Amino acid sequence: MKKNFGLLSMALSAALVLTACGGSEEGAPADSGEVYTLQAGHSLPDDHPYHLGFLEMAENVEERTDGRVKIEVFANSEIGAERELTEGLGLGTVNLVVSSTAPVTNFVPELGVLDVPFLFKDRESAVEILEGEIGDELFTKMEENGIIGLSWGENGYRHITNAIRPINTPEDLKGLKIRTQENEIHLAAFEALGAQPTPMAWTEAITALQQGVVDAQENPAIVADQFSLYEANQKYMTLTGHVYSVAVYMMSKQTYDELPEDLRDIVVEEGQKVGATEREMIVEMEKESIQTLKDNGVEIIEEVDLAPFQEAVKPVYEQIEHQDLLNRILDAQ
Repeated sequence: MKKNFGLLSMALSAALVLTACGGSEEGAPADSGEVYTLQAGHSLPDDHPYHLGFLEMAENVEERTDGRVKIEVFANSEIGAERELTEGLGLGTVNLVVSSTAPVTNFVPELGVLDVPFLFKDRESAVEILEGEIGDELFTKMEENGIIGLSWGENGYRHITNAIRPINTPEDLKGLKIRTQENEIHLAAFEALGAQPTPMAWTEAITALQQGVVDAQENPAIVADQFSLYEANQKYMTLTGHVYSVAVYMMSKQTYDELPEDLRDIVVEEGQKVGATEREMIVEMEKESIQTLKDNGVEIIEEVDLAPFQEAVKPVYEQIEHQDLLNRILDAQ
């Protein structure tokens, strides 16, 4: 009952934010100066580029709208984990979200292709594809599900950390219990590599690592740093870069429709800029995070022969539902 009451309260609060501050008619015209307060949420700490990007967007939006639109940013899953936040966008109970794409695949299955291991040749290829025709098509699919895609961000390259031994080859993964996202492609990939993938929300993962329920996890270096995974028994990090972790800044279609047109345009314009800003922050902070992990005793395995890992996960490519999209991305590089 308590959980349901919380969700109802969130829905009522979000509705009141827009209803009390202006009309709810679609494409509402510019009004006489009502103030709109939008809630933006994500699952990572308040010093992560997800958050810093939203703060910059909030500042620019407030300045450009003369204070008529204010964006409150909530970190650390304070108003919901990634899946809940994405559901909230479709329901109109959350206004703005930045999330990895994995939870969004529950609503837009085509996005699952972006989680294929070793999909992109490099970061530059990924950005070019996402900001081109393919990315636009994926945004169209999202809009059909009540979500406006604003811009593509990232959470860096995903690497493997563990408490047991250095990982140099796929054989070193055999038998390791590794926490993964609740994502079919990630599960299949780590099964193919010989590990024992254990899907769970990130909010549960730290405790599981500390208590030895799982031995390993896979995330960008910045996440391992900001969550101090060296204090959660993670002694080794192997720079596999097995997934370029795509993120996306999103807006509720309901919020989009309810904002007056002049304000809506400004929010969207600033949202379209934030992804590039966030990516630049990630690149710089990634280097700093690897050094911080080293300084705290994590052994970093940097020279990794990726060919055996790539070969081991090849069968996963055949399991991808949207083969045409997969092949278009591969052919574009």
